[in-house]
Amino acid sequence: MANFTKQAIKNSFVKLLNEKPFNKISVRDIVEDCGINRNSFYYHFRDIPALVEEIIMEETNKLIEKYPTLDSLDGFVDEFYAVCMKNKKALLHIFRSVNRDIYEEHAMRLCGEVVKKYYDTAFKDIELDENQKRICIEANKCMLFGFCIDWSSHGLKEEYIDDLHTICGMFYNLSEQMKHK
Repeated sequence: MANFTKQAIKNSFVKLLNEKPFNKISVRDIVEDCGINRNSFYYHFRDIPALVEEIIMEETNKLIEKYPTLDSLDGFVDEFYAVCMKNKKALLHIFRSVNRDIYEEHAMRLCGEVVKKYYDTAFKDIELDENQKRICIEANKCMLFGFCIDWSSHGLKEEYIDDLHTICGMFYNLSEQMKHK
């Protein structure tokens, strides 16, 4: 029953977040929407930012776990894009809130994990100096993160998916150049 209640709280919050800005949602709104009392909310979550943290962390973990290896970033990019578009308004409300740091922290973690998995899979047979590999991973992680932040600041526009695929192609080209040095 506790897991059902916790999931109901998350679902209600995401539903509300798709309807109105983060700062316009109260614990009262959430509990009324899912039909529980305030104590039940506070049994599961310290406050609304803790709820946001858990939801974003779960979604990030699902994406990371779905792709244990990545010899191409295209499939991941399409999945990431679909997840973002599914709750576009909710993501933008979090991004534009005082809790934007939660969004950014998990976006950076996701970018780092994905780029590392990509390098570990796609370039496992290529002799790269460890320092070069580390630099490539860091540079590509930051490039991907910067793109995600820029995409978010421009309202998660649908036409950015082509740009994201182009950036992922650039990762491969940079790595190819590094192996020839």
